[in-house]
Amino acid sequence: MTLIENKTENPNQTTNLISLITAICLVIANMVGTGVFTSLGFQVLGIQSGFSLLFLWFVGGIFALCGALCYGELGSVMPRSGGEYHYLSKIYHPAIGFLSGWLSVTVGFAAPIAAASMALGKYTTSVFPGINEMAIALITVIAVSFVHTQNIKLGGSFQQIFTILKIALIVILIICGLIFANPQPLSFLPNANSFTDILSSPFAISLVYVSYSYSGWNAAIYLASEVKKPEKNIPRALIIGTAIVTVLYLLLNFIFLYTAPIEEMAGQLEVGAIAAKYIFGESGGKIMAFLIAFGLISSISSMILAGPRVTQVIGEDIPVFNFLAKKNKNGIPLYALLLQLFIVIVLIITASFETIINYLGFTLTLSSLLTVIGLFIHRDKYSEIPRPYKTWGYPITPIIFFNISVWILAFIIKDKPLVALWGLGTILLGLIVYFISAKKKLA
Repeated sequence: MTLIENKTENPNQTTNLISLITAICLVIANMVGTGVFTSLGFQVLGIQSGFSLLFLWFVGGIFALCGALCYGELGSVMPRSGGEYHYLSKIYHPAIGFLSGWLSVTVGFAAPIAAASMALGKYTTSVFPGINEMAIALITVIAVSFVHTQNIKLGGSFQQIFTILKIALIVILIICGLIFANPQPLSFLPNANSFTDILSSPFAISLVYVSYSYSGWNAAIYLASEVKKPEKNIPRALIIGTAIVTVLYLLLNFIFLYTAPIEEMAGQLEVGAIAAKYIFGESGGKIMAFLIAFGLISSISSMILAGPRVTQVIGEDIPVFNFLAKKNKNGIPLYALLLQLFIVIVLIITASFETIINYLGFTLTLSSLLTVIGLFIHRDKYSEIPRPYKTWGYPITPIIFFNISVWILAFIIKDKPLVALWGLGTILLGLIVYFISAKKKLA
């Protein structure tokens, strides 16, 4: 008997209450968060061309969309919560699935929640300098976690409201930037150095930040068991959500570069606040910075909602972790949520923003790369299974995703070897935990 037992693909454990709209909002909220409001400041340190910077975000969008197209097929044929953990267990081996779940439990959700709350604290203190940004971050994650302990319907409504407000905020920022701002002397047309920029090490390292900014395109798969008609709505949510975010990201980064001087954004975390100052003036910029901080609640909420579902499925499959599958009276995996909250609090207190982003870039890219490769294996291994949705552009789309993933991983290993070692160390620790769990089950 394997460590992870076979389950039905869509167990009727929870009433399906998540609509297609909520699932799309979940994807958008997971994606539009810390990265797009913070990472441009790091990118302009090594790249000064307007064209190259926007092309960077275009490549990130293609990367995310190819991933969403591939995950859509896997989600349609395996509509059970758990995401990569469930997929890789079925496609490869339970040990590989567990490692992916281990990464999700330890860093995959907790680290971006911590990063988003740290950014929220930073934006808040740019408006109210006397406030402790760490305290703001901690209060936010605890309060939002409490909301999601109530019931899935309340959590879904909370998610929809904050996601719509955030999209409205971004659209207002884009429109006002085009109308009111004085354009910077920056060309967005390709020049002789553009091709060199695109093949450079700074471009590849910046792609790590961009891929983090786009991470979350797979968010709907983590709650697949709770989505209405998951075989149809999971692919739709992934593709529609990712396409919307790609357009928003390109427009938003254009506005940042169009309105604010590159030298003022270089190395700065709160690039949204800097751009807002040039669009609305000093006072208006502070108001917009506060609204951006408010908008980050949507990202924090979406990851707090999705993350415990992976932990819950691990608890359902592996006896030693059964306590993590327990739900409260409202059907919420409470212990899984509390474990995630504990890890988030530790990260907020101990880790730096940049360290979290680079670490996530390595571990999440590796996990999603294995999943997309698994699409080829799944088609061969389970060729007889009906596929409600098939990946558009197959096999080109997964090959594009594969090539960009390998490019990102190679440059992280080359330029950030310590980060890669931390990622591999986390995986090794997960293997140890898995085999200890297997031994206990067989004993």
